[in-house]
Amino acid sequence: MFGIIRPCRHGMCSGLFKEWMAHLCGLCLALRDEHGHASRLVTNYDGLLVSVLTEAQTVASSPQRRAGMCALRGFKGADVVEAEGVRLAAAVSLILAAGKIKDHVADGDGAYARKPVAAAAERVAARWSAAGLRTAAALGFAPDPLTRAVDDQTRLENTPGLSLLELTAPTEAAVAAAFGHTALLAGKPHNRDSLEEAGRYFGRLAHLLDAVEDLAQDRATGSYNPLVASGTDLETARRHCEDALLGLELTVAELDLERRRLVRALLVKEIGHSVTRAFDGAGSGREAGSEKKSPKAPPDDPRLKPDPGGLLSWMCVAMACCTCGLYRPPWDEDRYKSCGERCDPGGCDACGSCCDGCSGCCSCCEGCSCCDC
Repeated sequence: MFGIIRPCRHGMCSGLFKEWMAHLCGLCLALRDEHGHASRLVTNYDGLLVSVLTEAQTVASSPQRRAGMCALRGFKGADVVEAEGVRLAAAVSLILAAGKIKDHVADGDGAYARKPVAAAAERVAARWSAAGLRTAAALGFAPDPLTRAVDDQTRLENTPGLSLLELTAPTEAAVAAAFGHTALLAGKPHNRDSLEEAGRYFGRLAHLLDAVEDLAQDRATGSYNPLVASGTDLETARRHCEDALLGLELTVAELDLERRRLVRALLVKEIGHSVTRAFDGAGSGREAGSEKKSPKAPPDDPRLKPDPGGLLSWMCVAMACCTCGLYRPPWDEDRYKSCGERCDPGGCDACGSCCDGCSGCCSCCEGCSCCDC
């Protein structure tokens, strides 16, 4: 799982967290049923917003079905969403994941610099892209902004002298298109303009927070980073993020929604946590990457290897989840611990102890603050 939104059940009332998990598991199963098991690797938290927004605009709740036991739910069954919003989320996730793989191959990042890995990754990307385009067409969604985003981003990255917001524009356009189409699926076309505006704010935040979290590693490896390319310091980047967060909150308030609580909990509260987490981790107010260590930087234990990122990283995380943590990838800090210490069968929604080791990075353990209940 990946994305800037990382809800914790201790920061949401149980009803909202159950709704969130229904969308998450629904996306994973929709990818499996329509596109095969391998496509479940593109399941991501941010893509779920498309499904959540679609349901939030409809009068009736999205249809659900009963899913069987899953290791990620502590081997429990669950009711999962089965609706057009989930299918749109699947299509968007596949298209964007395919584009990201192509970008990694083009840049020769990590393992993608090896020809056999690059060739295999390109085949996977082509398959995912075709699958996403088929589903998008079936839902009446024109995915041109998504497919153009990668090409436009590559072009902009090779153009010197651009501002930070010019560099985030392709991501903003892609997310705006996906958010806007939820209004059509839900039968509320008057929401489309506001949803597209919300999508632009969210796309800007996603792009900037990813750049902030990767900054130390990108500096160390000489990889492209929009903050470095545009000469933007962390203080300015944070100001852009806070402006976008405020704009997102105001736009969400304007939407005609039948169910507002989960949308607000995710698009306002959780993204606010993400901004705080990213800049606190990067050391906002200091020279970027000068003091704090990036979460993706090479680990201190000499036996461990750096996280390569991309598809390989996703596959290893999926394997760790499916083995309840008994398998740990070569860059996991728990790799050389005992079986008992590695085993983690619950996940955030099942173990009930995610606050035991809370470092105070956010307010996720302060009880419900996502709604007025």
